[in-house]
Amino acid sequence: MTIAVAHNDSPEGRAALLHAAREAVFLRCPLAVLHVVDHSGPETDAQALTREIQQQLVDGGFGSLEWTLHTATDVDSRASALVDLTEDVSAELLVLGSRRRTPIGKFLLGSTVQRVVLDAPVPVLVVKAPQP
Repeated sequence: MTIAVAHNDSPEGRAALLHAAREAVFLRCPLAVLHVVDHSGPETDAQALTREIQQQLVDGGFGSLEWTLHTATDVDSRASALVDLTEDVSAELLVLGSRRRTPIGKFLLGSTVQRVVLDAPVPVLVVKAPQP
């Protein structure tokens, strides 16, 4: 069994990472951290990203957790890239972070979380970031 988590550098992404780590510890299984890179953005430094994720896990009390980083480029969409990565790692659960959006914001911009929830081949757990 593998728990997958969609990672990005945001409060929602960090909340999802820590919740997924908690699930992985509880179920005694590895964690697959899925990171989607914008194809038009700068190159992602995998070593720096790995250090950043490891530091977030250490800060959250999960420093000894077994985990791997899996990256993809969002050629078609971020949602489809996450679904593909979830299938690639044979995950049994996908954890996503989400932020509150207005109905108009959802209508105009679409929702990656909604698309992943509808398309994912596994159960999806959506986590909100704690309010300051």
